[in-house]
Amino acid sequence: MNEPLAERVRPKTLDEYISQHHLVGEKGSLTHQIKKGIIPSLILWGPPGTGKTTLANIIAQESKRPFYVLSAINSGVKDIREVIDKAKQSGGLFTSKNPILFIDEIHRFSKSQQDSLLGAVEKGWVTLIGATTENPSFEVIPALLSRCQVYVLNAFGKEDLENLITRAMDKDRFLKSKNIELKETEALLRLSGGDGRKLLNIFELVVNSEESDKVIITNELVLSKVQKNTVLYDKTGEQHYDIISAFIKSIRGSDPNGAVYWLARMIEGGEDVKFIARRMLISASEDIGLANPTALVMANTTFQAVTTIGYPEARLVLSQCAIYLATSAKSNASYMAIGKAQQAVKQTGNLPVPLALRNAPTKLMKELGYGQEYKYAHNYQNNFVDAEFLPDELTGTSFYKPGNNAREKALSEFLKNRWKEKYDF
Repeated sequence: MNEPLAERVRPKTLDEYISQHHLVGEKGSLTHQIKKGIIPSLILWGPPGTGKTTLANIIAQESKRPFYVLSAINSGVKDIREVIDKAKQSGGLFTSKNPILFIDEIHRFSKSQQDSLLGAVEKGWVTLIGATTENPSFEVIPALLSRCQVYVLNAFGKEDLENLITRAMDKDRFLKSKNIELKETEALLRLSGGDGRKLLNIFELVVNSEESDKVIITNELVLSKVQKNTVLYDKTGEQHYDIISAFIKSIRGSDPNGAVYWLARMIEGGEDVKFIARRMLISASEDIGLANPTALVMANTTFQAVTTIGYPEARLVLSQCAIYLATSAKSNASYMAIGKAQQAVKQTGNLPVPLALRNAPTKLMKELGYGQEYKYAHNYQNNFVDAEFLPDELTGTSFYKPGNNAREKALSEFLKNRWKEKYDF
């Protein structure tokens, strides 16, 4: 009973394994490979509690191979080399019975630690199975990634989670001794966040908290025993980037409801207020820009405010700014303009500054004509003079194209009146 429920009922065979049918179902991509015992080096990528470690154990069991386990949390290069040496001695080289080296949390390995695996994987001394909750494209070095197949494990659905509970009640000796009735499961499933391990641990906690052998599982009972729903949110991982992406795209798409929802997800997950405010600053310029220049002022004020007050009150300021940005007129004209200008610089190189625009701080420079033909705009009517402000090679090039909104339509008319046919305004 010292072991958590999730450990006590961990599946030992493929038949007992729940979910991930796309990998280990009847027509799963790994099913036949496991049964034949011909396993490539692979990376199992999926959210926490979706059966990555369990699957690795089953693969080793079904293929009847030696099984070595390392955790990226407490293993260094020395530990890796020791395990590889053991593996070389216990398995035949270049055979289907090569030992399996399972590395949990492989994304936590440094580059040098991952490098130390390359030779063993390349030469077939071990078959590597890495488990990660992070995108391997970002967290696993390319040389190692190219030697492995990546398999994605999906988060458990409602049916999978209910099956996990039912299986635990059937298999676990302690739970079988209780008279458990699953009257309601919504709270259990919601609190688990799709994490099978968390679901079973919560379920065990609720059952253990009842003194009677008769336990009726209701939403009210579960919520009274588990006080807080900790939101599944990794501030440094892929989900961090996915949720901020959804937040910014909701603002860009002018949906205040979507913006506030994803904002709430970040707040409940403990996201840094400065990070959220910084991204709104960027959005105010990138997505709103000249359609409403006040948006940038609003976002900057928000950044200063949340930096000063922090949580929990910062949520109010963040919400106000997010809704303001989402409901504002949109323009990416300035964003597109600088992109075009940078591309022109890359294509044309360091074009010389026209003489009229050059600075002339010395007598020699003045004698050479620096700034000589410069026309001071304020000396002319309406503070404007038709002059050339681009290198000769780029004359007439339009980088800024006013957006289709009230403010920039007025800017377009203003610029057309000034520049006539020179630029495409």
